Amino acid sequence: MLNRWDADEATRWTELGDLGEITYGSRLVGADPALVLHGGGNTSIKGRSTDAWGEPVPTLWVKGSGWDLATIEPPGFAPLRLEPVRRLAELAELSDTEMVNQLRIHLLDASAPNPSVEAILHALLPHRAVLHSHADAVLALTNTAEGDARVRDLWGDRAVVVPYVMPGFDLARRCADEWQAQAHDGTEAMVLLNHGIFTFGETARQAYDSMIDRISEAEQCLAEGGVTSFGEIDANAAGGRSTHRVSLDAVKTVAELRTAVSAAAGAPMLLRAVRDDRADAFCARDDLASVACRGPATPDHIIRTKQFPMVGRDVAAFVGSYRSYFERNTDRHAEGERLTMLDTAPRVILDPDLGLWTVGRRAVDCDIAADIYRHTIDVINAAETLGGYVALGEADLFDVEYWELEQAKLARAGAPAGLAGQVALVTGAASGIGQAAAAALASAGAAVVGIDIDAGITHEDGGDSDRPSSLHGSAWLGIEADVTDADAMTEAVADAVERFGGIDIVVAAAGIFGPSAPLEELVDDSGLGTAWQQIFDINVSGAANTLAAAHRVMRHSPAGGRVVIVGSKNVPAPGKGAAAYSASKAALTQLARVAALEWAPDGITVNVVHPDGVFDTGLWSDELIAQRAVSYGLTPEQYRRRNLLGRELASADVGALIAQMCGPAFAHTTGAQIPQDGGSDRVV
Repeated sequence: MLNRWDADEATRWTELGDLGEITYGSRLVGADPALVLHGGGNTSIKGRSTDAWGEPVPTLWVKGSGWDLATIEPPGFAPLRLEPVRRLAELAELSDTEMVNQLRIHLLDASAPNPSVEAILHALLPHRAVLHSHADAVLALTNTAEGDARVRDLWGDRAVVVPYVMPGFDLARRCADEWQAQAHDGTEAMVLLNHGIFTFGETARQAYDSMIDRISEAEQCLAEGGVTSFGEIDANAAGGRSTHRVSLDAVKTVAELRTAVSAAAGAPMLLRAVRDDRADAFCARDDLASVACRGPATPDHIIRTKQFPMVGRDVAAFVGSYRSYFERNTDRHAEGERLTMLDTAPRVILDPDLGLWTVGRRAVDCDIAADIYRHTIDVINAAETLGGYVALGEADLFDVEYWELEQAKLARAGAPAGLAGQVALVTGAASGIGQAAAAALASAGAAVVGIDIDAGITHEDGGDSDRPSSLHGSAWLGIEADVTDADAMTEAVADAVERFGGIDIVVAAAGIFGPSAPLEELVDDSGLGTAWQQIFDINVSGAANTLAAAHRVMRHSPAGGRVVIVGSKNVPAPGKGAAAYSASKAALTQLARVAALEWAPDGITVNVVHPDGVFDTGLWSDELIAQRAVSYGLTPEQYRRRNLLGRELASADVGALIAQMCGPAFAHTTGAQIPQDGGSDRVV
């Protein structure tokens, strides 16, 4: 394993004192996904702080709950009075809820995050700096039938070996006992079977160097045991199946699978395909159902992946198994203790034909489950090479999944965003009303697929400075496509299914205004006839292509499909010199009315918003505004505010209305045409 310690960078951090030193060491551990993933692992450092009287206080700074080691900052460490925390281990028993309370009582900063549940264990270890990881290589050794013996053969008495105990107070007590029995001056690590490894030292660098050395030794042990490609699968092992997009034939299958999974969860859920050679090869294993259903690599992962994945597509069978699992294990808990059963939907799906998919209410939840399961695959493959993968028993896994601290967190959880778990496809999303609608839907919790002919739509790294911050990251997929190309739209829908599992919302906002000209000039030889056709191709045919492609998937929406068509005030009140635009928007509105009639049996609503005077969009230029103002005998400023309310409309206003039209307030409305024009005396 690569040692990433950089002396110059370390100096910059250590100048900040104890907290700077442990922050740098923690970030190095967090930077390597083979050590920790998504909030996993714990680190600490001991030192002295000063109380309100100026007196020194022995202090333990331990990682705070909710912080990720890869990005942790000094405020992410909870400062605790070291001696009282250490003494908690002397108690005969302590519930984990009361343990959390006691840790907060001994904080030196009331605004600090909750200390790690392993804070007592960190306090007990007699070293200044302590690092704890869930290293893949260590788990590959411990998660075998002879895991204890393998660890002892590798490290001998250099490591204190602790049998699995659930995190919390009981683990701290057991580690204290095992440390007293096994530790000596030459102890270099503490290994918690099926959990992870602790290393330590008088400095963060010593603890980090020891971590890298121990993991390197574990990797060498794996290699000697026949694990020749830890973390790597032969590129040809997937059998030649595409690793880029779900096949067009399978799009409907995935959409139907998402519907069943969402029903099991009791809410719309996202599905994400995981495309790499490791995942494909794992799903192609003849013994997939056996090895995949033995349990997670470490119980910490169960919160993200459940106790085992769903193999195949029988959601009903998975739900039945989960209910039986809950009923078997809830009886072990104290009489009167009421556990809330979590939703029964899988979080990881393994299918020989469809591949590996992850499930989550949010895109980031899918991503986290995907990262965790990729590493689980590595651990399983390695352990199988060593003789067989063995995970913890069902009871231990259940106790972590239904840990009182997790149950309390569940009870405190607020309601998810209104459109969480839903997928919105928006055309014309690179600018104007389309971009505003996409941003509003994203802010309401939806995952968004933005389509535009502008290549900038595909930038996912923030390279497009004009795009709102909500339209970046894992909940955003930008696709460069021409709505007038029916095949391109079909492929875009397949991409949406690949990324998010389906489509629930369609906003058809792609459109152009075209040149302003009198009707008689539209049929001469000036080329305006070509403009007429282009306007209809984009404004009408483009929307038809979008709706036709999306409907195949949207009819399976677990939320009930929602379509919003961006029309125009020019439909009820056409403007002089805008014959092609006005006629195309009228045709588009008629298309929406037909869709409302045809798609109502599928539970899909189709409504139209008719904005007017939205001048911060690509449809308008100063020149065009001036031309239109002249045709009405107005100045450009007067033209901008020519509605009854005298207000200028912005694309963000239209986007906000569109998001509302995709929510529960419009669940019983279809075929409607909603004006948003500040009031027009030609329409009112």
